[in-house]
Amino acid sequence: MQKITVPIKGMHCRSCEIIIEEKLKSVPDVKGVSVSLRDKQAVIISKKSIDPDILKTVIESAGYSVGEDEKKPWFSRDAGEYFDLGIIFIIVLALYFFAKESGLINFNISASGQKSLPVVFAVGITAGLSTCMALVGGLILGISARHAEKHPDATRLQNFRPHIFFNIGRVISYFLLGGIIGIAGKGLQLSGMALGLLTMGVGIVMFILGAQLTGISPKISAISLTIPSSISRFFGIKKHQGKEYSHRNSMLIGALTFFLPCGFTQAMQLYALSTGSFIYGALIMSVFALGTVPGLLGIGGLASIFRGKAANYFFKFAGVLVLFLSFFNFTNGFNLTGWTVPSASSLVSDISDPNVNVENGIQVVHMDQNSYGYKPNHFTIKKGMPVKWVVQGNDPYSCSSSLIMPKTGIRKYLETGENIIEFIPDEIGVLKFSCSMGMYTGQFEVTE
Repeated sequence: MQKITVPIKGMHCRSCEIIIEEKLKSVPDVKGVSVSLRDKQAVIISKKSIDPDILKTVIESAGYSVGEDEKKPWFSRDAGEYFDLGIIFIIVLALYFFAKESGLINFNISASGQKSLPVVFAVGITAGLSTCMALVGGLILGISARHAEKHPDATRLQNFRPHIFFNIGRVISYFLLGGIIGIAGKGLQLSGMALGLLTMGVGIVMFILGAQLTGISPKISAISLTIPSSISRFFGIKKHQGKEYSHRNSMLIGALTFFLPCGFTQAMQLYALSTGSFIYGALIMSVFALGTVPGLLGIGGLASIFRGKAANYFFKFAGVLVLFLSFFNFTNGFNLTGWTVPSASSLVSDISDPNVNVENGIQVVHMDQNSYGYKPNHFTIKKGMPVKWVVQGNDPYSCSSSLIMPKTGIRKYLETGENIIEFIPDEIGVLKFSCSMGMYTGQFEVTE
């Protein structure tokens, strides 16, 4: 047996490995093939020597070429790229401040009395246009725009199909997993640290996707964010040229968004949990997922519309937007971990806080919750003295209604009216708390 190593240019995903392997396996006398995206090469095991020109022809017939990829710089040397991105950055920044000042990014649905499926659907619509848009929509936007960029000849319908199947998988998984939550209780809930690390991971992936779309860094553009080829085969990625996408894979990704930390989603998960029923739990989560569909389809479908020069500007705009959202998610994830950045205020040993009253040896803290977060959200308390944290819940259907404090293990879904949380601070430092998405935050500063 002989081992032949062939360098290959033009690979950018795990599907490329499958495509090249299948082509090379068809060559006579070849007994085994292993293609590595990371090493940019194919290792061929054969009975005897094979003419290099035959291997070159086979590889080229698959749409690739033989040779070493040239080293790519970290930053583009095209001044025009920076000018275009500067204009787009200003536009995105202006849109952000407009949305913030007009209240468009502070969605909330309020309702009194018993929760119902129509209200759940309304919460889903709200989430699809706000937090789900930020957490999931940014990821969809990056992937879909990247897909359209890689397949310039695809029709608008072909570019839009991934989003349809993504949402189908999302609704189906929410139905099934919602039913399981209704029966199994809190088993599927993740800790604040796990949620934080997951959210930071999503932020990193989105940063890479955004940087790739802007085209500002050829080095980052060469990074491939794909699953191993063995998993690609299992989930039905096609074994012939040009097929880098499968409906099954898109549905799987949509299904896994059930575990991403969106406050609206977790509020509905807790509601499903309270039913104690598979049917009601499944209906609540699937109706919520259906409510998110219009917003997610809208952001996902944008990438399927643009062509030519307009497409180039759209990809850059999408890239800058995804970069914004990546920083948003990374910051939120950091908040969820409970990690803190040392500050001068943490060195002060004894501060009297007018928002903290001592009653019968217990530190009583009052805080209001609404769709905009928590007020007040900064307290100074003493170490070793019990704390009675009284939270007035005003908007139970908003993202801030799901409250966590990672360092103490506190996790509370805030209902309308008074919610009482008790704990004893046992060490000096900062105890951060936030909504379960990390977007709305606050802290207790523990002193001697």
